[in-house]
Amino acid sequence: MDTLQVIFMTVLVFFVIVTIHEWGHYYFAKRAGILVREFAIGFGPKLFSIKRGETRFTLRLIPAGGFVRMAGEDPELVEVQPGQTVAVRVKNGKVTRVYLDKLDERSGVIRGEVETIDLERKLFVQLLVEGESERYEMHPQALLIAKGRDTQIAPLDRQFASKTVGQRALAIAAGPFMNFILAIVLFAVYIQMTGVVVDNPKHLEINTVVDGMPAKAAGLQKGDVIQSVAGTEVGIDYDRMIEVIGKSAGKEIEIKVSRAGEPLTLTMTPKLDEESKMGKVGVTATYPMRSATFTETVTGTYTLMKGMTIAIFQGFGQLITGNFKLDDLGGPVRTAEVTGEIARQGEAQLIRWTALLSLYLGIFNLLPIPALDGSRLVFIGIEALRGRPIDPARESMVHVVGFMMLMLLMLAVTYNDILRLVKG
Repeated sequence: MDTLQVIFMTVLVFFVIVTIHEWGHYYFAKRAGILVREFAIGFGPKLFSIKRGETRFTLRLIPAGGFVRMAGEDPELVEVQPGQTVAVRVKNGKVTRVYLDKLDERSGVIRGEVETIDLERKLFVQLLVEGESERYEMHPQALLIAKGRDTQIAPLDRQFASKTVGQRALAIAAGPFMNFILAIVLFAVYIQMTGVVVDNPKHLEINTVVDGMPAKAAGLQKGDVIQSVAGTEVGIDYDRMIEVIGKSAGKEIEIKVSRAGEPLTLTMTPKLDEESKMGKVGVTATYPMRSATFTETVTGTYTLMKGMTIAIFQGFGQLITGNFKLDDLGGPVRTAEVTGEIARQGEAQLIRWTALLSLYLGIFNLLPIPALDGSRLVFIGIEALRGRPIDPARESMVHVVGFMMLMLLMLAVTYNDILRLVKG
């Protein structure tokens, strides 16, 4: 892959795993009848925005996640107070639009001072129009218009909090669940692309060749059968091959292979990898492979899901015990860097990596950390046990503090990622 392809594939990976997560929230919220105000990919200032139906779909500047904003989760941004002068547009006996500014520029409207208004339960507005008090019914999808922006009202039965415990829990859990589904599908695709190891393998084959590395420059190709490395026959011992190359940083070595039955001797000099302090030539090797059956695809997918899940929880365990350094953590910059490196190894490896990221995102979001889906599910669970919800103000404060702490951690690891890149 060239540089532009790598950048495109890296952006695509982030877009896919975040979009599928937020789509899970969006779909099940809509199924429950909740008004979804915004479906956003990223945080911060808007780069792109389009409204479809009741929902505004936005792409934001900081590619570090996304969100689905449901009515009732946050205080409404637009309020109408008694004593405020507004203009309303009435259609078929119901108010469809309420204008809060530029009233003199509105035509075909009724202008008056608000006496009473209820946008959640009874859905009406009482206006003082030319000295007469008049009551108007509100359309359940009426719009409040101010500063060139429209905000749809949210009757109580369209708000998140009005739904049953089960409906709310499903809308929240659906995000991580969709990440698990995506991981399963991608792991299955990966197995179909790469196949399974043949019975009783006799040799190793080149699996991937990384652009810009010595192996690529020397002419090694995917599918080459490895015979010896630096004079050492490796057979099917992959670790032995890595050890020999690792000890040869800066030293010219020969790798003998067989390509289409023809022997070849290729010369290259392993580069010293600063992180591992070992020599690398930019290849991965595998055993001879064959196409996977349906059963092998299912069992292989299960094995990958199980193994990756265990590895992820082991990583979380190190965080809890404090058995890690800041350099062990990676933010969006480090993740993008690694994604770019893997993209250069080929489509199959990128699909496997995307599946792993999707699985990680799903598991991470289910942790009971304030501001994450897991924490919100905990509050819903407590409500189910108590028979009544926790004070929304207190719950909101917990999530706000948790979000701020997560942002601080992200800033710290991102700063460390950038510093590491600057230092090379």
